[in-house]
Amino acid sequence: MSGWERVRSSRSRIAGSRTISRTSFGSESRSSLQTVRLGRVQPQAPCYRTIYCNDREANLPVKFKGNSISTTKYNIFTFLPKGLFEQFRRVANLYFLMISVLSTTPISPVHPITNVVPLSLVLFVSLVKEAFEDWKRLHNDRVINHSPIDVLQDQRWETIPWKKLQVGDIVRVKQDGFFPADLLFLASTNPDGVCYIETANLDGETNLKIRKALERTWDYLTADKASEFKGEVQCEQPNNSLYTFTGNLMVEKQTLPLTPNQLLLRGCSLRNTEYIVGAVIFTGHETKVMMNAMNVPSKRSTLERKLDKLILALFGALFCMCLIGAIGSGLFINRKYYYLGLGESVEDQFNPSNRFVVAILTMFTLITLYSTIIPISLYVSIEMIKFIQSTQFINKDLHMYHIETDTPALARTSNLNEELGQVEYIFSDKTGTLTRNLMEFFKCSIGGEVYGAGITEIERGGAQRNGTKVEVQKTVSEEHEKGFNFDDARLMRGAWRNERNPDSCKEFFRCLAICHTVLPEGDESPEKITYQAASPDEAALVIAAKNFGFFFYRRTPTMIMVRESHVEKMGNIQDVSYEILNVLEFNSVRKRQSVICRYPDGRLVLYCKGADSVIYERLANENNQIKNLTREHLEQFGAAGLRTLCLAYRHLSNDLYESWNEKFIQAKSSLRDREKKLDEVAELIEKELILIGCTAIEDKLQDGVPSCIETLSKAGIKIWVLTGDKMETAINIAYACSLINNDMKQFIISSETDAIREVEDKNDPVETARFIKETVKQELGKCLEEAQQYLHAVSGPKMALIIDGKCLMFALDPTLRGSLLNLSLNCSSVVCCRVSPLQKAQVTSMVRKGANKITLGIGDGANDVSMIQAAHVGIGISGLEGMQAVMASDFAIAQFRYLTDLLLVHGRWSYLRICKVVTYFFYKNLTFTLTQFWFTFHTGFSGQRFYDDWFQSLYNVIFTALPVIMVGLFDKDVSASLSKKYPELYKEGIRNSFFKWRIVGVWAFFAVYQSLVFYHFVTTSSCNGHNSSGKIFGLWDVSTMTFTCIVVTVNLRLLMACNSITRWHYMSIGGSILAWFIFIFIYSGIMTPYDRHENVFFVIYVLMSTFYFFLTLLLVPVVALLGDFLYQGVQRWFFPYDYQIIQEMHRDDPEDTSREVLLEVGSHLTADEERSYAISQLPRETSKHTGFAFDSPGYESFFASQQGVYAPQKPWDVARRASMRSQSRTPRTN
Repeated sequence: MSGWERVRSSRSRIAGSRTISRTSFGSESRSSLQTVRLGRVQPQAPCYRTIYCNDREANLPVKFKGNSISTTKYNIFTFLPKGLFEQFRRVANLYFLMISVLSTTPISPVHPITNVVPLSLVLFVSLVKEAFEDWKRLHNDRVINHSPIDVLQDQRWETIPWKKLQVGDIVRVKQDGFFPADLLFLASTNPDGVCYIETANLDGETNLKIRKALERTWDYLTADKASEFKGEVQCEQPNNSLYTFTGNLMVEKQTLPLTPNQLLLRGCSLRNTEYIVGAVIFTGHETKVMMNAMNVPSKRSTLERKLDKLILALFGALFCMCLIGAIGSGLFINRKYYYLGLGESVEDQFNPSNRFVVAILTMFTLITLYSTIIPISLYVSIEMIKFIQSTQFINKDLHMYHIETDTPALARTSNLNEELGQVEYIFSDKTGTLTRNLMEFFKCSIGGEVYGAGITEIERGGAQRNGTKVEVQKTVSEEHEKGFNFDDARLMRGAWRNERNPDSCKEFFRCLAICHTVLPEGDESPEKITYQAASPDEAALVIAAKNFGFFFYRRTPTMIMVRESHVEKMGNIQDVSYEILNVLEFNSVRKRQSVICRYPDGRLVLYCKGADSVIYERLANENNQIKNLTREHLEQFGAAGLRTLCLAYRHLSNDLYESWNEKFIQAKSSLRDREKKLDEVAELIEKELILIGCTAIEDKLQDGVPSCIETLSKAGIKIWVLTGDKMETAINIAYACSLINNDMKQFIISSETDAIREVEDKNDPVETARFIKETVKQELGKCLEEAQQYLHAVSGPKMALIIDGKCLMFALDPTLRGSLLNLSLNCSSVVCCRVSPLQKAQVTSMVRKGANKITLGIGDGANDVSMIQAAHVGIGISGLEGMQAVMASDFAIAQFRYLTDLLLVHGRWSYLRICKVVTYFFYKNLTFTLTQFWFTFHTGFSGQRFYDDWFQSLYNVIFTALPVIMVGLFDKDVSASLSKKYPELYKEGIRNSFFKWRIVGVWAFFAVYQSLVFYHFVTTSSCNGHNSSGKIFGLWDVSTMTFTCIVVTVNLRLLMACNSITRWHYMSIGGSILAWFIFIFIYSGIMTPYDRHENVFFVIYVLMSTFYFFLTLLLVPVVALLGDFLYQGVQRWFFPYDYQIIQEMHRDDPEDTSREVLLEVGSHLTADEERSYAISQLPRETSKHTGFAFDSPGYESFFASQQGVYAPQKPWDVARRASMRSQSRTPRTN
């Protein structure tokens, strides 16, 4: 039964048992069946499910899904068909399947094993890899499905595995345990029915979140009480929205609204609570976390797509070679060659009477004969190389390891390694990506007065912008705690009572202490308490309130306790309890948060904090002077790069509140559009607010960001910042990051102009949109015209574009997108302010598709996911905003500065290596196949094979396979340090210098040249050759000799292509050549009755008994490689690549494995750890006294001084060195 049928049956069952008409609701849901898809990105149909709690029999007819999960791709029955289908989606594999089928027909000149063996090996390796990965998934699933959980059965708790849970069951989850399904929270051991949960598995956030059970269900805590619970839950259908839930609980004819606060999601864990009791709502694959378990969009690298074109080119070459052979065969076949025995009864393939059939059949014959031109092992080799590059090189690079958070780099896919070496545009978020996302309360404005001293990093950037110097005035003050970097004695220790607006200060501090969703943890003392907040901003505001004397120390679901100092009089401290009546939560649409609280004296006050744009719209028409002053202060704070929030309050009458609260409860109980209705109700009371002031929080730049951006800019990479911050903040951040400087020409397109404000004041949205679009069109045209003039100038300045979200919305219109793209591509830096997550993705897609440039998106929050997935390469920063960005990314790093190593080192090396691997595969297969092609001209185009079938089968799989993998793993043109010292080297990847058709053409030319040398040199020289018995050499002697020369030459040619040669190169190349000789010694030494090629018997022994073999083996590779040697020499001398120039400049430098580089790797260690590490790397001396390795401190300072490492002198060190000198002066006696 499908999901919708279950819903219908459930609905009909409910309709029979209850007397509520739901006809319209049912028809509405049925009408949308065609457009709604269960369980992925689309929202669910507007219908509900009914669950009977603690009653399995009642739920049985609906047949809800079980709680067992499976994340595997295959099962025992589907593995082979599905796995093979996945493999044959690749064109090359499908091609070889066709060749293998052709080789089983009579027209094939080669044995089927020639093509079947390589294809089978490739498929076997790929399927084993798939099976291993799926087996790991199966093992993880089994561990999860068999986890124990306590379930209520027969009035007692029974332990059963997770997979046996059913919808409606009552379960008990203990402290630190994970929720086995999506649960309706019923009761908790904590007072007031609250529990604390950690959602790290869901979104990466480690801060605790509070959940509260309905007061009606608090008693169902023990097994006896819980067995009495017989409730009916009507809730939404399963969907993938983690933060929404609508439903109603019906208990004893009472309907109670359910919210996300009563839902405990699978994958979350219980904290600071002994145990909770809950009812199962969604199970297995219908839980919210499983419905969010979607794979990262499949991405293919640009080089891989170009590889497809190269394969098509090889297909074209194969077709031309076969066509030439087919035409030649049709022309050559003739009965005048009587010795061929072409009588009337000859088979169709050689019947001169029908030349067309001869040509067609020969065409198919030659296709199987030349099939080796397509390298079947190429894909497997590249996959293996990329996998090892990711897991062993990128993931284990100490230069990208963040010691503070113990976070290494993580390659979540290996498909895009080489794409990292070709990135031209980086799209970056600001908060948490360029900045630390460690918020500190820095300044504030209260009642029109600014408080707080200090200079931000951004202000220093602004000073640089203006060409002025800023002197930092350091005040004598105590050490501030984390999150509070405020320095102004006028507000500290009760001094605010002496200000001209003490009441405003008091309301300001109370708003900070009350209007939040922060959870306190630990001892209720200012020194030991810690705060768990949904965002760093919120924690910083509560910490600020504590430092100002309004200490929030305890929270219950209905109360907030604040220890207030100096309120009544100086030095007076009192604990005040505020009853929290309603919380109007923050979301990205509202951009504000409100709390309605009742004072101990009964007063009702609404406190609100939010973005200045939404708060100012809801202020009462009074105190215009404070409004104007605060707006000026907001602009000052924004220019200093500070994050601002406005604070306001409103006194409420009891009547007003009661009438509003009825509407609020009604909206909260709604099953449809609950969020929308709650927002509408909030609008009714969040008005006529009185402005208190604003806060300014500093988010400092991450370490190394300016130097990283400067390095990436030198590498030819253009960086765009896409942020939701104000324009002034974004511009100053850009200055501090070295993205923009005073030498640049800046084009600013902003909606904050007087003309646009005038039109907006008329409240005509259609006219406003038309006017802004026209303005943006004019600005774009003017900027583009000016940019063209600078571009044509001899030494024009670099350009930067700054545009805000409102203008960007119109600039992305199809009619203006071309102008925006042209202007943007001519700019070195682009800053987009006030942009939405959707606009981030649109801008990224515009450059990716419109300019056909390789893009990289980097961010750390959920709002960056769309941008990360829209770019060619997505980088997630594992920061403080959860793991959503990391889970959607291709690579994850801990700090923005690690981009330097990821792109300039690993990306560049991967690109160079993969290019070399692909072109070398192309060369070696073309060389081998062309020798067979030249032989065809000497056989009347008959399709006679030149090589033994096993030679052809094992050429790619064994004799030339390993060396190219070693090159793909270990080859590097310059060291990692030089790659970062000369970032301009990266431009070769942006230009795609190593995978152009010209490069492929050079390799193809030398493949043709070498194949002619192999074939004609060996065949011509062997015409007069004789073996030891006086016989001339036959076909198999010549072909074996040629094949030996090919194996030796192509392996040596790879050695010539290497920039760095390691022992692995020597071992793999020597091993491959040795493998050929071992094989041919064994293969030609045995013969079986089933052997089709008995002529190969003893061939190598006959050849090696002649001087001709050794002379040919020496001369042919030399002649074949002479052309490559001369070409490489001329190219390096007269047309060098950039990296070759750097190689010559540093050819005498020591290897990068020296101790200095190792010390650089450990540069994140403390001073003592660095010293210990440095000393551990010092050389050891054998003691003349004991004979043991001398590793005591005695020689530390001596060897350290030799190596340039400081190690303090020890008294015994001096004594020992003195004794060594006296020994050296003693004359030796024989």
